[in-house]
Parts: sequence; C-alpha cells; structure tokens
Amino acid sequence: MKKLFFISISALLFFGIFSKELMAQEQPMAQRITLQYGSHREGKRMDAEMQRWREYGLGQFIHWGVYAIPGGHWEGKSYNGAAEWIRSWSEKSGAPAGWQKTYDNLYKQFNPTDFDAKAWARQAKDMGAKYVIFTTKHHDGFCLWPSKYTGYTIKNTPFKKDIVKEVVDAYDAEGIDVYLYFSIIDWNHPGYSSGIPKAEKDSLAYEDFKQFTRNQLIELLTNYPSAKGLWFDGSWDAAWIEQAAWTDELEKELRAFRPGLIIGSRFRADEYGKRHFDSNGVLMGDYEQGWERKLPSTIEQTKGNDWDCVMTIPPNQWGYNSDWSSSYIKTPYDLIAMLLQANSLNGNFVINFGPDGKGRIRPEEGDIAKQIGEWMRVNSEAVYGVTYAELPKPDYGYYTKKGNKLYLTVFNKPVNNIIRVAMAKTAEQKPSKAYFLADKKDLKLVSHNIGLDRDNNLYYDITLPDDFSSDMPFVIVIDLDEAAKKDQGNYRDALT
Repeated sequence: MKKLFFISISALLFFGIFSKELMAQEQPMAQRITLQYGSHREGKRMDAEMQRWREYGLGQFIHWGVYAIPGGHWEGKSYNGAAEWIRSWSEKSGAPAGWQKTYDNLYKQFNPTDFDAKAWARQAKDMGAKYVIFTTKHHDGFCLWPSKYTGYTIKNTPFKKDIVKEVVDAYDAEGIDVYLYFSIIDWNHPGYSSGIPKAEKDSLAYEDFKQFTRNQLIELLTNYPSAKGLWFDGSWDAAWIEQAAWTDELEKELRAFRPGLIIGSRFRADEYGKRHFDSNGVLMGDYEQGWERKLPSTIEQTKGNDWDCVMTIPPNQWGYNSDWSSSYIKTPYDLIAMLLQANSLNGNFVINFGPDGKGRIRPEEGDIAKQIGEWMRVNSEAVYGVTYAELPKPDYGYYTKKGNKLYLTVFNKPVNNIIRVAMAKTAEQKPSKAYFLADKKDLKLVSHNIGLDRDNNLYYDITLPDDFSSDMPFVIVIDLDEAAKKDQGNYRDALT
C-alpha cells in the first residue's frame, strides 16, 4: 500500500510539472506593438556602402575643439571629468570664478598653428585606420567649420581656416573614409534645452534650436559631400527624446539628401523614449553604438547587428587633457587585444585621439599609433574584412575568418609550443594547412581524436618551432578545405 501511495504521489508530481511545461509552451510570444517612429528596417543593411563599413576593422576618433586650450585645467585648478566637458564645470565643484564666461571667450584665442591635417591623416594611415570620426561640433557648440547659422565658429578665431574641410580633404587623399561627429547638445545656442520646455517661450525657443540643428546638418552634408556618415552625440536629452516625430522625419530627410548615408543607433528615440533599440527591441539606425568604452564578450550579446566600439586611451578622456599622470594609459598590446576581440565578434574598433590646443597629437598617442601600425603592417589580414569564425573562443587568443582562411591571433602562447584547435567532427570545413602570417612559414599540423567521452570534436595540433618567441601577439593562418564525408573515427560512447 505504501509503495502504491508513493507511486501515485510521484505520478502526480510528474504530471503537475509536465502540465506546467505544456502551459508555458502554449503561452503566446510577447506581442509587438505598433510603432510610428521605431526602426524602419529589420536585419542588416546589405548595400555596398554598409558592406564597406563593416569591413573597416580599425578606425580613429578625433576629439578636438576649444576645450583643448584649457586641457582639463585652469588657474591651477583641475576639472574632475572628461576634458571635453570642461565648459560645464561649476564654481560649486571647484571652477574658477566666472568660468563659463571665460570659456565662452576662449575661441578668440583658438589658433592651432601646428595643426597639419595631412600629418594626422598619414599617421592614421600608418596606424592602419580605415575610417575616422571627427568632431565638427561638440557640446559647447563651437563649430570647426564656418557655419553660416552661428558666429561661434572657426571663422571668427585667429586661425579662420575651415578645419573640417582640411580634415576631410587630407583623409580622403589617404583613402580613409570620414564620418562627421555632431553633438545634439549645444550650450551656446539660446534655444537649447536639456529638459522638456515647459513655458511657451521656451518651447518656441526650442523650435528655433531644432531648425538650427537641421540647418547645420544639411550644411555639413552639402559642404563635405565625400563624408560617408554622421556620428551623433548628446541625444539622451529629455527634450530631444520627446521629439520622436520630428527626428524621424529629419533622419528621412538626411538619408534622402545623401543616399547611402550611414547613421548609427544613437540619433533618435521612438515615441516611447527608447534609444538604440526601439520598443520592440529592433535596432534603430545602421549599426549599434552602445559599445562605448566596452566590448561584448559573446556573439549573442551583439544580437546579430553591426556594431563598433569607440575607445579612449586613458580611462575616460576624449578631448585633450594635459595631465595623464594619474591615469592608467592603455598600451598598444591592450588596444590590439581589444581590436581583435571586436573583430572576432563582427565589430569595428575605433581608437580616440585628443590633439592639444595647438593642433598637435600628443607624443604618447603618436607612439601608440606607431606601434599599432607596426603590428598592423604584418597582421592586418586578420583584421580587415573578417567575420566571426563560428567557433568557441580559444584560450590562446581570438579567431577571425575570411573565406576559407581561419586566423588565430595568439596572445597566450602555450608552454609546450602546441596550439590545439578544436573543431566539430561534423564541421563542413577542416584545417588542411597552418602557417605564420608574418613570414608564411609552414607549421606542423596533425589531427587527433583524443577519445574524450561524448566529445564531438576533432583536435588539430599546430606545433610552433622550439626557438620561436614573440613579444607581441602573432597570427597563425589555417587554410580550410571541404571536410571529407567519411567516418571521422568516433569512439563508442562509454557504457554507464
């Protein structure tokens, strides 16, 4: 009787759990809501312009403007924040008296006599950058082009020359694509507001600011027709987020004005205030811009979207800060590791530079660019035009793939000089040859079925020469051939 009782209890528990699972499976998926101003496309853009973008691999960011004059400091006081935000420094947080008025007049002494756009572009090319993002206007509202919609521009400085034009022309000449950074925030414009305007006069002033913003964007696309895209900042303001209908129309206008224009995910919000991804979870824009100073660790985190990561060399200084002494400064090794992590997950990696008030890229940044360039001259084949390899991340470093070539960039050389590559027995392609990318020297390649219980992999051992050493990451190229359709020698499952 007890035995039957326990069986019945077990049966009830089983059927109770089973019925809950069935009920869970029968629950309808979350219904999508109708959006007027959400994403207008699902899936990746597959046109030639976007394909060019996703093959860049490595880019450069330049933050430059009036904020380079103070360089994070004024009258012996240090601003505790990112240097390009220094205009927002308040007396309450230690700013000198009358600081914002002082800042707003600094443009009168902006005279970067050492600025050489051609030298910048050569340095970027030597580093291996395929695109540059350049700050036409940061949050302070100062324009590095002679905008006809405001007097707060380079035209009214001692320098006078159109810096944006010089940058675009120089980078174009080096074959580096230009993207124009533009901040929605504009502390100089009287109609700008970060919060939603409440009073009627403030609402009217904000309407004037919106038209001013639209005019400047059309002006940039008109003046610099070779620019490939717009890179927006500051669009987190509540007032801007509230403008879903207007920003949606503006994006359509910009795209119609310049067919093929590339715009990332941080330009606008949908009618529910969602940025980057709309309220249905669909990417807004052509690629995800949410990876600022951070990287995904798995392909799942990228949600199948195009993306890039923009990265500072110090922890969080984009514009010029004269004092790097208290910060960790990323090394070329650090940045190359981040570059390959991005590339291995279908992303581009963009390194930021902050020139000083005279237009000079600081020596530390120049040295980093030089060392990265030396590495790229040997190994760029593992960076440009590559994709996710559809393999688990190896302990040794990162995989990238292009056609029938698998690239393993090795950061962790094994002590026994044998690099073991695991590939599924059912894989359609299998390694046929391995060699160093640097000198094309062949490496011994042997396959093994090592007989781990229930292991679905074959293992390919690549042996490094006994005398091989390297103080930087190195790349092994693995040629892939179509796998033979024969029995791979599976061992029988162990009996249990």
